[in-house]
Amino acid sequence: MTTRLNPYLTFDGNAREAMEFYHSVFGGQLQINTFGDFGSSDPVMMDKVMHAMLTTDRGYVLMASDTAPGMSYRPGDTITCSLSGDPGEGLEEAWERLSDGGNVMMPLEKQMWGDLYGMCVDRFGIPWMVDIAQPQ
Repeated sequence: MTTRLNPYLTFDGNAREAMEFYHSVFGGQLQINTFGDFGSSDPVMMDKVMHAMLTTDRGYVLMASDTAPGMSYRPGDTITCSLSGDPGEGLEEAWERLSDGGNVMMPLEKQMWGDLYGMCVDRFGIPWMVDIAQPQ
């Protein structure tokens, strides 16, 4: 297995919905395991996501879970997911879908360094930066 660094997101009960949304944005293969799949008999947690992993054809990997019993859920602004690449790689479409229903902090537009760049918070409260390199 290759070493990799990827975001791991935690949700307060809507991890399945969020990961299915990201699957619709990025495509790829989505695997979801619930607490019940791993033997939990707690009726509140049976169908909650213990671990989800989205792996795309472009090599993106996004993991997530619902907050486990006894763990606190404190959404914050300490993590931002960043997408960057060349024109024609589907980043414009990803931007449109991620920002739909969310909050655009900076529109996807040409920046002083020459790239198309935008920042948004999606409808699940996850911040995203999208940078599309432009020919120099």
